[in-house]
Amino acid sequence: MSKQNGGIIGPDNVPTGAFGAASGVWKLSDVTDYKRQGTWPVALSGYQVANSCRFDTNAGMNKTAANGTRTKATFSAWVKRSILGDESLLFYSRIDASNHFLIRFTGGDALELVNRISASNISFYTTNQLFRDVSAWYHVVWSIDTTQASSGDRIKLFVNGTQVTSFATSTTQSQSTDLAANINTAEYYVAQEYTSGDNYFDGYMAEVVWIDGTAYAASYFGETDSVTNNWVPKDVSGLTFGNSGFYLDFKDSSNLGNDANGGTDLTENNITSIDQSTDTCTNNFATFNPLSKNDSGTITFSNGNLTTAHSGSDSVYSSYSTIGVSSGKWYTEFKVDASANPDIMTGIGSDIENANRTGGYLGSSSSTWGYDSTDGSIYNNGSSSSYGNSYANGDIIGIALDLDNNKLYFSKNGTFQNSGDPTSGATGTGAISITANETYFMCCGHASTTTRTSTYSANFGSPPFSISSGNVDFSGMGNFEYAVPEGYYSLCTRNLNLIG
Repeated sequence: MSKQNGGIIGPDNVPTGAFGAASGVWKLSDVTDYKRQGTWPVALSGYQVANSCRFDTNAGMNKTAANGTRTKATFSAWVKRSILGDESLLFYSRIDASNHFLIRFTGGDALELVNRISASNISFYTTNQLFRDVSAWYHVVWSIDTTQASSGDRIKLFVNGTQVTSFATSTTQSQSTDLAANINTAEYYVAQEYTSGDNYFDGYMAEVVWIDGTAYAASYFGETDSVTNNWVPKDVSGLTFGNSGFYLDFKDSSNLGNDANGGTDLTENNITSIDQSTDTCTNNFATFNPLSKNDSGTITFSNGNLTTAHSGSDSVYSSYSTIGVSSGKWYTEFKVDASANPDIMTGIGSDIENANRTGGYLGSSSSTWGYDSTDGSIYNNGSSSSYGNSYANGDIIGIALDLDNNKLYFSKNGTFQNSGDPTSGATGTGAISITANETYFMCCGHASTTTRTSTYSANFGSPPFSISSGNVDFSGMGNFEYAVPEGYYSLCTRNLNLIG
């Protein structure tokens, strides 16, 4: 494992003396020992973001602002969207109904900034560019300095380090006019509006920064990685935040509204410790993909696209992971949260568009395999075969996908079915043989067009539900209920970079 890619350095590249290595060369036994201890001997280059906050439909944060400089400010945040086509606030400062400042995604998925003073929108910017990738992290920076002589320099937007210059609407306020922010009569809101039940942000936010008194460019918050050429975050702790600024790093699960800059904390609204996530801009985990579904479906996604609820007669629809893999060994857990009807399927699939658009259940085609909850059968190409035990509410199904040997294994509450051994390699003890040279996605769904009602959650390594034991994958990442088989990885970008 000497590969270096995307800031990930394999074990035999660790410098002499690091992590206790005597020679700087790591053997498989070293990797195994560190995996068992929950620590992977991998040096990560660049600034690493440990946590994000997972915001759902009715979750947000707020605090009272302080007096500061009302002509200069910067907003910076890394965001990963979960729901599209819905107006959603990133930051909102409200003095009263006639005076507010906001940054949001519009119902048409553009980015928008509004500064409203005395009931007039004196600044109003809406991008032509749309932001519709629910699998990606975006870095959004609005840099504001109304004292600039040139109107084009007063408000600047950067996305992933590049300045946005194309706007559908671009109303610029007069020189040195105030923002409806950085004043102690304002209330700040993150991911929500001041009224309940309206304009919540659904998704993940990391490294949320509000700067009072300085208009910083995007280069103060991120940089281009010399290896991958991707835009990556920088440590912001040394910036000048001003009297009314704040910094949310989401590292304290018991206080996700903690201002890491030392100011007054934000109050969490409908947020608990389980909303702390390790899905971040430096390690992007898979979620369900809400863009791949049957158009007639009555399916709702929540918990950052990690929980899916089915109702109605569209029950053959399956929810697929945003990350697909064609080599390596991968592990995922699915939990059955509730089911009024049986016939749940967990499994893998490669032809996701055809399966969902034509209404095929997992295992109805040659490119999908499904483990049926009703009788424990395995389905593939429309045929079933005896495999394991049935499962129901509260059960956790593990999937071990070995694409080095084209084998598939399922576990129920930690026990691999059919006496399967995911570490048996080409022997494939108790395995299901799958088609080679395909890109597979982890998925779950239903197996019948009869009306079904069920809810289930995916744990690709950053779970939306409480874990009682806690187990890491082979690289020391992820958080799983049951032990991950030796050599298997969670679906995240660090692991993709690690094993190629």
